[in-house]
Amino acid sequence: MEIPYVVHPRRDTGLYNAKVGIWLFLASEVMLFGALFSSYILLRVGAEAGEWPTHLLNVPIGTVNTLVLISSSVTVVLGWAALKVGNFAKYRACQTITVLCACAFVGIKSYEYNDKFHHYQVITKDGKVFDGHLVSRDKEAVVLHGHQIDASKGKALGVREASRHGDHGKEIEIKADDIKKIDNYGPAHNTYMSIYFTLTGLHGLHVVAGALVIAYILWPGAGMYKTDPERYINRVEVSGLFWHFVDLVWIFLFPVLYLL
Repeated sequence: MEIPYVVHPRRDTGLYNAKVGIWLFLASEVMLFGALFSSYILLRVGAEAGEWPTHLLNVPIGTVNTLVLISSSVTVVLGWAALKVGNFAKYRACQTITVLCACAFVGIKSYEYNDKFHHYQVITKDGKVFDGHLVSRDKEAVVLHGHQIDASKGKALGVREASRHGDHGKEIEIKADDIKKIDNYGPAHNTYMSIYFTLTGLHGLHVVAGALVIAYILWPGAGMYKTDPERYINRVEVSGLFWHFVDLVWIFLFPVLYLL
C-alpha cells in the first residue's frame, strides 16, 4: 500500500503529510511553553514590590548563547537551500555547523547550571547575608569567595547589585554554629530559580532532541537522498521548522529571564 502525499502536497492544504504533522506538533509545543510563560508572568506580577529577584543570571553568557542559536538558524536555512539546488556538500557543511552550534549551546548552558550549583547564599542567625562561590564546607565552618549583601536593600538585591554594596571577591569564613540557612542557587533556592531551571531545562531538552534529529538525517539517514531525494529534502525542511521553533522560544526566554 502506497501512502499518498509523502512528497507532493495535497491540493486542499498545499502541504505534504510531514509538514502537516510538524505544524500540529508545533501547535502543541506553543501551548506547552505558553502555559509556562503565563505562569511566570502571573507569579512575577503577583509578587510584592521589591520581592522579585533580579540580576541573578550572567547576561554576557546568555547573549553569546543567543548569537549561537541565531547562527544555527541561518545555517539550517542555508543547508536546506543548498539541498534544493542539488549542492549536497554545502548542505552537509551547513548542517554540521548547526549541530556544532547546538553542542556549543548545551555546553554553555551546562556551564551556567554548574555555576549555579556552586554559588551559595548564607544567612546567619544575626541576619547577615553572604553570597559567593563555595570554597570549602565542613562541620566547623563554611568558606565562600564572594561578598556580604546589604540586607537593607531588600530581598530582591541581585548578585551584581550586591557587589557594589559589600565585600566582593574576598574569602569569607562563616562558623557553622552561626549559620541559620545555607543553600545554592539551584531550583530549590527560590521561585525565580525554579522557573529558570524549568524553562531553560525544557528548552535544552528540545535543543538536544532537535540536534539528534538533524544529525541522524545528516549522516545515518543520508542514503535516502540517492533513492528518494524529494522526500529527503522534505525531511530536512521539517527538521528545520522544529529548529526554528526552538530558536524562537529562546528569543523569548533570553529577555524574559536575563534582561527583565
